[in-house]
Amino acid sequence: MRIVFATNNRNKVAEITEILPGGFEILNLKEIRCYEKLPETQKTIKGNAIQKAKFVFDNYGYNCFADDTGLEIDVLNGEPGVFSARYAGISCNSEDNIHKVLQKMNQQENRNARFRTVIALIIDGKETLFYG
Repeated sequence: MRIVFATNNRNKVAEITEILPGGFEILNLKEIRCYEKLPETQKTIKGNAIQKAKFVFDNYGYNCFADDTGLEIDVLNGEPGVFSARYAGISCNSEDNIHKVLQKMNQQENRNARFRTVIALIIDGKETLFYG
């Protein structure tokens, strides 16, 4: 079965290819000639994963899956969450995001946090969600 992973990250594609049993051909966005930036305008990681998968399915007609991940920090009420990659601002980098997190957590004893991931899978128009 051919299925698109809505990413251009070769490492992600390689990891998924290694995990899945035989019979799957995993394609990335470039392989289906999708050169557009996928939309990520939702307020939750679940929403973003669904939005990206639907975009590929609706515009390119491929069975596909997309993921979104966010860092959730207890003392920050779940921030940065869906905004993890752009927490310090749209034009900022990972170091800027880390600096902002550490600055907001300054003097806090509770450092509990987790990464949360949602994968949206669309096969023949049927959507299935996976959480981790």
